[in-house]
Amino acid sequence: MNARILAIIFLITSVFACQPDEPSSKQPVMGLITDSAMVVSAHPLASQVGVDILAKGGNAVDAAVAVQFALAVVFPAAGNIGGGGFMLYRSHDGKTDALDYRETAPLASRETMYLDENGEVIEDLSRMGHLAAGVPGSVAGMVEAHKKYGRLSWSELVQPAIDLAKNGFPLTQKEAKGLNGNREQFQQYNTVTPHFATRQWAEGDTLQLPHLAETLMRIRDHKRAGFYEGRTADLIVAEMKRGNGIITLEDLNNYHAIWRKPVEGVYKEYKIISMPPPSSGGIALIQLLKMIEPHPLADYGFHSPQAIHYMVEAERRVYADRATHLGDPDFYLVPTAHLLDTTYLKEQMLTVSPTNATPSDSINAGDFSLYESEETTHFSIIDTKGNAVAVTTTLNGSYGSYVVVDSAGFILNNEMDDFSVKPGVPNMYGLVGGKANAILPLKRMLSSMTPTILEKNKKLYMVVGTPGGSTIITSVFQAILNVTEFNMTMQEAVNAGRFHHQWKPDVILIERNALDKDTRETLEEMGHRIEERGTIGRVDAILVRPNRELEGGADPRGDDAARGF
Repeated sequence: MNARILAIIFLITSVFACQPDEPSSKQPVMGLITDSAMVVSAHPLASQVGVDILAKGGNAVDAAVAVQFALAVVFPAAGNIGGGGFMLYRSHDGKTDALDYRETAPLASRETMYLDENGEVIEDLSRMGHLAAGVPGSVAGMVEAHKKYGRLSWSELVQPAIDLAKNGFPLTQKEAKGLNGNREQFQQYNTVTPHFATRQWAEGDTLQLPHLAETLMRIRDHKRAGFYEGRTADLIVAEMKRGNGIITLEDLNNYHAIWRKPVEGVYKEYKIISMPPPSSGGIALIQLLKMIEPHPLADYGFHSPQAIHYMVEAERRVYADRATHLGDPDFYLVPTAHLLDTTYLKEQMLTVSPTNATPSDSINAGDFSLYESEETTHFSIIDTKGNAVAVTTTLNGSYGSYVVVDSAGFILNNEMDDFSVKPGVPNMYGLVGGKANAILPLKRMLSSMTPTILEKNKKLYMVVGTPGGSTIITSVFQAILNVTEFNMTMQEAVNAGRFHHQWKPDVILIERNALDKDTRETLEEMGHRIEERGTIGRVDAILVRPNRELEGGADPRGDDAARGF
């Protein structure tokens, strides 16, 4: 398939993608289709960087490293080297791996650090400014991924991001709006105002990031030491001292990414491979799929009251478990086997009425006596050999803590808010937590990130993930079901309207126009409370079609783009 045909397909896809409502039943909405390899990410320039790496002979991990660094430049709201994330890998012959480069709590952290003298939460202290930042993991993660699986040279993978930062790139309408809309926060929470927060931006303006380019050059030349040691490390610590933050050189030296075993489950004819703790995503996703497996969703129909009712009832039970039992497995014994036990999951659904909503206050997490050991971005990659990578990476909130490390040019995360700042008190996404996710030095905060790979008949079937804070898990859940149960194309599944329930608050959040009037009224008669909100998630996914072609679903809710050859 030549480049001109691909360009035409992409233009057609973009037209359809402007309408993220329910897909048309008359004409399938197709995403970008390619024969060999594909990258779907939150920004067209980053997707192109990944495809260029694949075209040079790089594999899926090489492309993932290059896309991660490119997003740190062109997608400042969430792409990052000042945050962290998770990488899920499946080789062409079915071997799997999971890389945890989640941020950690600094050594000076303490469980009550965001509480006042009366034990009450100090508003925004864990969300804005220097004290909100955990120790970044993205650079260490990329170094580890490349060390274990990379093919091309490290410098080849970092150079495209350097070029983008040094030479500049045109802002999209959404990025210009984001920088303008957050200018006051950048001015308020920085000790030195970053240059991009001193002017008004318009679509098409060129943004140059010279300090970030210099930081990336140090990373290119010295890998891990280019960030966690030397000048960059000194700049981070100096920024912390000016803003009363607590990250030290010792914290930076202590940071290490960790290889973990993926969590796996089976849903009908599909094998689900996803991220283990400290991500809650994999366990929660498999719980959701197993809990609704006995119910004939396809017969109920897409966005029918029955289908939504059972999906929501599963969601409220799974999020109750999440709040109680999930945390960093290096600090807390997560009862994974109990949470994924088929008998337990069936028992949890026995209390579901077919006609009435279950009040969330009446739902408690499972009681196990024995234990065993919103702004984020996702990209999905499949290379020419069939190796697949799903990466979800984050600063947490949009633009993280708003703190830009002076003379280093990157934004620090606000991931400390993902800990349970106080048991039972919701974080910025409304999620509550308990002791399992309490703050401790060196601990990784619980995440909802859910990079996921599906197999069908032992062959690669889908690579999927999304940003969205607490809505990540339910967005991935729906994207999978849209394809497997409701017979949608990948692009239709990504476009389709979404809903979300997370136990507390006891409300179904829906995207505007996601559900019709009759469906809403039926659900409300069953006792469900419904509230409309803006967009939910930005799913980027790849489906392997029966003829082995790849179909990319790039979410129209953002600037997301599929590229391939």
